Amino acid sequence: MSACQLWLPDPNPIPILPWIDGSYTTSWDTTNSDVCEGKILQGHFQSTASRVAAIDGPILVLQDTTEFSYERKKPEQVGIIGYAPSKRETVGIARRHTICGLLMHSSLVVTTEGLPLGLAAIKFWSRSKFKGTSALKRHINPTRVPIEAKESIRWLENMRASTALLGKGQRLIHIGDRENDIYEFFCAAGEAGTHFLVRTCVDRLAGDGKHTIAAEMADAPIAGRHMVEIAEGVTASLALKYKKIRVLPPIGKQKRYPALDLTIVHAQEQEVPENRSPIDWKLITDLPITSLEEAIEKLQWYALRWKIEVFHKILKSGCRAEEAKLRTAERLVNLLAIYCVLSWRIFWMTMITRTAPTASPNIALTKDEINLIDRIVISRTGQPPPQQLSCYLTQIARLGGYLARERDPPPGNTVIWRGWSRLMDMKLGIDLAGRTYG
Repeated sequence: MSACQLWLPDPNPIPILPWIDGSYTTSWDTTNSDVCEGKILQGHFQSTASRVAAIDGPILVLQDTTEFSYERKKPEQVGIIGYAPSKRETVGIARRHTICGLLMHSSLVVTTEGLPLGLAAIKFWSRSKFKGTSALKRHINPTRVPIEAKESIRWLENMRASTALLGKGQRLIHIGDRENDIYEFFCAAGEAGTHFLVRTCVDRLAGDGKHTIAAEMADAPIAGRHMVEIAEGVTASLALKYKKIRVLPPIGKQKRYPALDLTIVHAQEQEVPENRSPIDWKLITDLPITSLEEAIEKLQWYALRWKIEVFHKILKSGCRAEEAKLRTAERLVNLLAIYCVLSWRIFWMTMITRTAPTASPNIALTKDEINLIDRIVISRTGQPPPQQLSCYLTQIARLGGYLARERDPPPGNTVIWRGWSRLMDMKLGIDLAGRTYG
């Protein structure tokens, strides 16, 4: 298996690429060809496509990368993800140690209200050796390296795979952070017939090539202000600008890629707060923006990018993916693929309770799970809970320590995860008792 780069609709591994921006992939031997992350995730990907097809309106596809670090006596069986500083020697020389682990780049599909519909593409890989980006820049200009030779190609590949899986690319908006500010990605999205919304960090050449995006946006008028809540009871006032600009490709790639007409949105907090850095978001998109309301909408869509960070938190804190003791990358990837589906389900159950509290519990729970919760509640109150999804998921959360007081906020991912673990333990115990005693 080549770096376990599998996703739908193509079930075949993609050959190893000699990525130049700091890493090289590790080849993993397949011990059981019948079990791989592509086959494990196939059903989930198809279900994600079905859920997307059942919903009207824009669909957001969030992309991000996360790392899983492990301690192994034989790190070469897993691969490395970089270096970390160790304690200094007595003479003051800093030492570094290799971090053993895996990387995962995933695409999480959510509605514009923030309900996670599932995963559309996942890429796992590790590195056989690592060279820091700063060291490489001393020998080669990264902007002149073809995107196909960079690890950054993962952004394009996930975008293409997600678009092919979900179909109707015009309703998809692929959202990424500043690491996703890649000109080749912008061009590839247009070729795939889909859209993007990315936080930009590169001040690119614009217009006639004699000035940059920042210079042009500096002259743009403030279209209005928008209040955002950054913490409970804490708000910030943002000044919004937006303008359609002709953006030019990097100088070394102007023969290969065309100039693009893109819309820039700046959201800046002009009053500097005392205890934090001011908000300064600079977004770039191929979507048209003709009013302040549309600019605010794009800002709210980008704010939902945090959902994929929550998914990663569930994966690491709930499933405890980094505590796995499996010795090889291939086995770890298979386990992580299962954890990804489980983490999405926990995340989805947490959010569906808030968006459809009166729905039937059958949309999230099996008949056996509903019967078990009924027995738990009846043993405590003498009657089953109301046949509403929110009531059943609240009972699951109570198993995880949720107090369910009148003024308590809705249960979060942590208590849902704890409660779900206890519920599954009870279900397993009942199944075993039934097999033993009839």
